[in-house]
Amino acid sequence: MSCERPEPVFQELGEETDEPAVTEIESLCMNCHANGTTRLLLARIPYYKNVVVMSFSCEECGYQNNELQSAGAYADKGVTWILRVEGAEDLNRQVVKSDYTAVKIPELDFEIPAQSQKGEVTTIEGIVSRAVRGLSQDQAARRLQHPHEAAQIQEFVDRLGALQTGNKPWTIELTDITGNCFLENPCAPRRDPRARRLSFERSAEQNRTLGIYDTSHTEENGASEECPRVNGAARTGEGHLLGPLEPGAMPYERLAADEVLSFRTNCPDCGAPCDTNMKMTNIPHFKEVVIMSTTCDVCGHRTNEVKSGGGIEDKGVRFELRIASKEDFSRDVLKSETCSMEIPELELEVGGRALGGRFTTAEGLISATAAQLRDSPGAIGDAPGVNRERLDRFVEKVEEVLRGERAVTVILDDPAGNSYVQSLAPDPSLPDDGLKVTRYTRSFEQDEELGINDMRTEDYVSPSVPAS
Repeated sequence: MSCERPEPVFQELGEETDEPAVTEIESLCMNCHANGTTRLLLARIPYYKNVVVMSFSCEECGYQNNELQSAGAYADKGVTWILRVEGAEDLNRQVVKSDYTAVKIPELDFEIPAQSQKGEVTTIEGIVSRAVRGLSQDQAARRLQHPHEAAQIQEFVDRLGALQTGNKPWTIELTDITGNCFLENPCAPRRDPRARRLSFERSAEQNRTLGIYDTSHTEENGASEECPRVNGAARTGEGHLLGPLEPGAMPYERLAADEVLSFRTNCPDCGAPCDTNMKMTNIPHFKEVVIMSTTCDVCGHRTNEVKSGGGIEDKGVRFELRIASKEDFSRDVLKSETCSMEIPELELEVGGRALGGRFTTAEGLISATAAQLRDSPGAIGDAPGVNRERLDRFVEKVEEVLRGERAVTVILDDPAGNSYVQSLAPDPSLPDDGLKVTRYTRSFEQDEELGINDMRTEDYVSPSVPAS
């Protein structure tokens, strides 16, 4: 008895395969209305995401059309990048834009709405150049027919084109409700001095724009409960589906202590069916958490996620962990998705979602950072020379920390208060010389990013239904 090994749904571009998985579909030609052929190829762009390559051709009239659409999952939250452009280096930054990326230049009161352009990989200068070309189109005819309007447009085009010189600082904002927008950091792996990344909760209207609907309704007040579900299925932190749920139920509500729930999902890398295991566990002196593990036998993708079993704490928490010995490496660490990491001695700062939520040790956390830096050459753009060498030198410094040759301080800052670092003191109530814990009141901006400012916890009744 033998069984065939399943193939990845999304094959990596550049792979040598005997028969590429191309699907042909008979389609209507929008030019002559005869029947043509559409060819679909599911492909994976290395270090980026899965895409669907579509090619249409009509033998009757010769019309052809090629498109590329994203097949990746939406992120849990939308993202806004704010960049202060101060020179040629900033103009050359690579940008990954999806179809849902909106671009704003506040100094010129200029905006490119979302879904007005196809997704692309470009640069900051490329975004401005494309806008200049679009506004300059048909200017010759416009000068003859509408000279006054043409002069106004030309004046604005000149101001827009002047941004490409880099002589004067200006600001560009990229907002993407899918969360799949990326801005290159030329200082990687160090903190970007001129760019900020802000996450935000999508509104109900934005979820509907992306096709994310909730099928459950709260009959008591007539209101519809918006949450990240599609056709009654919940999504994990990576966006893939957990499977059908009972209306109104969260996936871990069916978990009992020491019970492992297994279910079939799709691999976020290659799309092949794979298994996800989920278990609720109690961390001593902390709280209950949900641990999720996904393994794909086809492409080898492995991921571990940790979700807090409770809500957002009243205060944020900041851990300052001194790592100077092997004993320090053995501390248990629970890092939530909202927890950022900083190592001042290495000038390293990692956002909360870069490493995701995980339950590991201090050594495992630093090892994961080094591994992610080694395996993500796409993060340094297309300049393999000095950037690659700089990244290699930085990774070597991280390796020195792992070998115990360099003492560092690891700072974990979680505004949601859902992270934990094990104390090595005999009694958790006693101070630990190698660990400093600070609880603080969140700022308005932190509450905004966590979505707390938009929460209504009192008198929450639908306006259309009178309170009883």
